[in-house]
Amino acid sequence: MKYKHIFLLTSMLLLCGISLAQQNASADFKPAVTNQPGKQFPQVNGEGRVRASINAPQAMKVLLDIGGKKYDMIKDEKGVWTGESLPQDEGFHYYQLNIDGVPVPDPGSLYFYGAGRWGSGIEIPAADRDFYALKNVPHGLISENIYFSTLTNAWRRCFVYTPAEYNTDTKKRYPVLYLQHGSFEDETGWPTQGKANLILDNLVAEKKAVPMIIVMDNGYANKPTDKADTGNKTRPLSVFEDVMIREIIPMIDAKFRTKANRQNRAIAGLSMGANQTMRIIMNNQDKFSSIGAFSGTANYPAGDVLDPATFLDGKYKDAAAINKQFKLIWLGLGTKEPNPFPASVGAFRAMLDKQGIKYIYYESPGTAHEWLTWRRSLFQYAALLFK
Repeated sequence: MKYKHIFLLTSMLLLCGISLAQQNASADFKPAVTNQPGKQFPQVNGEGRVRASINAPQAMKVLLDIGGKKYDMIKDEKGVWTGESLPQDEGFHYYQLNIDGVPVPDPGSLYFYGAGRWGSGIEIPAADRDFYALKNVPHGLISENIYFSTLTNAWRRCFVYTPAEYNTDTKKRYPVLYLQHGSFEDETGWPTQGKANLILDNLVAEKKAVPMIIVMDNGYANKPTDKADTGNKTRPLSVFEDVMIREIIPMIDAKFRTKANRQNRAIAGLSMGANQTMRIIMNNQDKFSSIGAFSGTANYPAGDVLDPATFLDGKYKDAAAINKQFKLIWLGLGTKEPNPFPASVGAFRAMLDKQGIKYIYYESPGTAHEWLTWRRSLFQYAALLFK
């Protein structure tokens, strides 16, 4: 009997401990930094769980849709639905609510353009977030530049970051990084979700990067009259490479104090943007000296063995010329990225290794195909440019 009482007492203490831990975890929830001003939901706790809440008294079923999984929300007596997710990876995530089968943005969140729409996003605090934090350092400016493209017969815009010193030393000229977003995103991605300006502000303030101009344009640029054949269907023909070379670069060199030569011009992009920029630089080697490919290469989505004699029309077959021509070839990938990204990047690296082409490879620990991977990639890449 004595042992039975000891067992019961131990079990009760264990249950009390679990209950207390659950209460502490619940109390740990705080409004996300990506919330609209004054909004208490969504919230994030120390485990990275997301708690959402919405007033929808007439709804029959409400779900929290985040990280590829949907979570049931529960309605209280006032008609307020609340639910929470499993722990999410650190960094920025798009999400939405689903009300009676209809996906809608969360009215408590700021809105971001991603997944082909304006919708909700949430920041899960990262342990290394200091490198993109807003700090008391000199800050650069981001300007919105609207221009008419004769190639697309449409108005377009790009965002341009100029470093903090740009308007104080008016005789100095600066190198330029052309930085591209991924698929189903636009030119707002890097200045908003990517925090490109804060990353550069902090790097420059710590003297870890050369002050530079960053140009962030929209990678979707279609010629209105021509179509690309895709079997049974046709789609608008992308002319983004021509827009970059014939319109964007001349415009930036004319409007800003740039060092207008290839040695002081770099290009980088994430996912779709990595594919685009790799093709652009190899077809225009007289325009750029460095490339950064974040979570993508020009062979996406194929992960097969690449033949340097035929890949990109043989642009990589002369290793000695590539090593001499480019200051920096930089590749980045998250350790949790799903295929085909590791496969395509792996196949590209294998070709470079076989050819003896020099490059730098970086892995972002614990991140997938998401903005923390790309913030870290920009941080690493920008620190090496123009030196």
